Amino acid sequence: MFEDKNTTKTPLESLGEFALIDALTHTIKLQNKSSLLGVGDDAAVIDHGSKQTVISTDLLVEGVHFDLSYMPLKHLGYKAVMVNLSDLYAMNAIPTQITVSLAVSNRFTLEALEELYSGIALACKNYKVDLVGGDTTSSTTGLTLSITAVGMVSKGKLVTRSGAKENDLLVVSGDLGAAYTGLQILEREKAVFKVNPNNQPDLSSYTYSIERQLKPEARKDIIELLEELKIVPTSMIDISDGLSSEILHLSKASRVGFQLYEEKLPMDPEVSLICEEFKFNSTTAVLNGGEDYELLFTISQKDFDKVKNHPLLTVIGHAVDPKAGCQLVNGLGHQIELTAQGWQNFNP
Repeated sequence: MFEDKNTTKTPLESLGEFALIDALTHTIKLQNKSSLLGVGDDAAVIDHGSKQTVISTDLLVEGVHFDLSYMPLKHLGYKAVMVNLSDLYAMNAIPTQITVSLAVSNRFTLEALEELYSGIALACKNYKVDLVGGDTTSSTTGLTLSITAVGMVSKGKLVTRSGAKENDLLVVSGDLGAAYTGLQILEREKAVFKVNPNNQPDLSSYTYSIERQLKPEARKDIIELLEELKIVPTSMIDISDGLSSEILHLSKASRVGFQLYEEKLPMDPEVSLICEEFKFNSTTAVLNGGEDYELLFTISQKDFDKVKNHPLLTVIGHAVDPKAGCQLVNGLGHQIELTAQGWQNFNP
C-alpha cells in the first residue's frame, strides 16, 4: 500500500494548463528507443519499425468506476494504467507508451493530482512504459481519467478473441474473485464509517482481496511465460468484466461453445472465507465479480503438457460445438448455462 506524504496544498487555479502539465510530468523520463517524442508537442511520435502497433483506451469515471472515499489517488493512478496494459497483454502485445487525459473539478489541489500521477509514474516505471502525452480540462462532476496505451507485437504473434477452435483448452492465469470480495469489504467499511466515523476497522484478514481491488497488477509475467513455453494462444481476453462475460466474448468471437468446470476454478482461500462471511456463493464471485485482470485464453491440446500443473496457469475447461453453448459443469455433473452478470455499463 502507499502513503500520502503531501502536506502543502496548491490550488489548481494558481496554475495554467501548461504549468500543471509540467508540474505533473517534469520528472517523467523516456525509457524506450521507440519513444521519439514525448510530452510537450501536439502529439507523441513512436517508431515501431516492422512491429505491429496495438492501441487501447479506457475511461475511468468517479462514482462509476472508483470511489475516492476508499480509493487512494496514488492507487487510482496505478490501477488506471494496469487496466490499459492488461488489454494489450490480452493481445499478446508488449506495452511501450501511454497517454493520460483527465477532467478534474476545482475540489482537487495540485498536490492531489501529483499523488495521482505518482501512481501513474510508478506503474510506468515498473512496467517499463513511457508516458508520452495527454490532455487536461476542467470538470463539474469530480474526476474523470482516460488512458490510452500503445504497444507492439511481432508479426504472427498477435492474439485476438476470434481464434479458438473446438477442443482447444480454456486456461486462466492466477486466481479469481478476490477483487470482488475486496470491493465488498471496502463497501461494508464505508457504510460502517458513515454510521460511526470514529470506527477504526481491522482489515488485516482481508489484505490480499483489498490489494487485488485497489492495486491490481497486469499479467506481463504470463506473456513472458507463454513466450518461454513457446505457446501462442489461439484466442485471449483479460478478465475485467467477470469470467462468465469474458467466456461469452470468446465464444461469440470464435464461434465456439465452452464447457467450464466449477471444481477447476482457481480461488484464493481468503475469497472463500469472505464469501462465507457475506453468505454468498464463492463460484458466483469468481464468475461474475470482475476486475481480476487475469488473462483467459485458449490453447491447442498439443500444448497441454506445457501448462499441466503449472502454478500460474489452470486449465478450467475446453471449447465445444457452438450449438452446445457455454455451460458450467458443477460438482454434481449438472450443466448450468453461463450468463453475463459482470460489469454492465449504463445500468442504473
